[in-house]
Amino acid sequence: MSELATAVFADRHAAGRALGARLHSFAGEEPVVLGLARGGVPVAYEVAQQLRAPLDVLVVRKIGAPGNPEYGIGAVAEGDVRVLNWDAVRGLLVSADELETAIRQARAEIDVRVQRYRGARRPREVRGRTAIVVDDGLATGGTARAALRAVRARDPRRLVLAIPVGAPDSVEPLRAEADDVGVPVRAGDAMGSRPLV
Repeated sequence: MSELATAVFADRHAAGRALGARLHSFAGEEPVVLGLARGGVPVAYEVAQQLRAPLDVLVVRKIGAPGNPEYGIGAVAEGDVRVLNWDAVRGLLVSADELETAIRQARAEIDVRVQRYRGARRPREVRGRTAIVVDDGLATGGTARAALRAVRARDPRRLVLAIPVGAPDSVEPLRAEADDVGVPVRAGDAMGSRPLV
């Protein structure tokens, strides 16, 4: 979890319980909760428990910059979804070959993680249902954007992004990707200063 998240919540489970309390209005919609592997899964577990909803894992992977894999230049998600930060790609002078290599490495990691987390089981069906995508926090928003696009392609009736804490500059652009975006704690704000949706 980010430093802000750990300053506000004891751990991911506490963050999930607080987030689940804010999401109670979705319980009547028989939602499916999708936790981003890995950090979002403990948060999503608590949300699913409170909503009495089924839980599944959604695997998304950051595309690291060549020579600096911690710096994300994009993200890939299940379902062959990719999102690139073209400003970062151009700013770092990433060649087409370097970019394709980084994407290929991220996709290979997704395959490994899907096998680890889900095995042969198919992803839980979200078509025609409310899908709640949960992560443990939001920094740049790249992985969340890839996750939302992957779930949107599976045709949910309603798509919700729920995270316990996030930077406003990263949260606002994601409103174009989801039907509802909920962040109880924004970076720089006091806890609970913003309604969930």
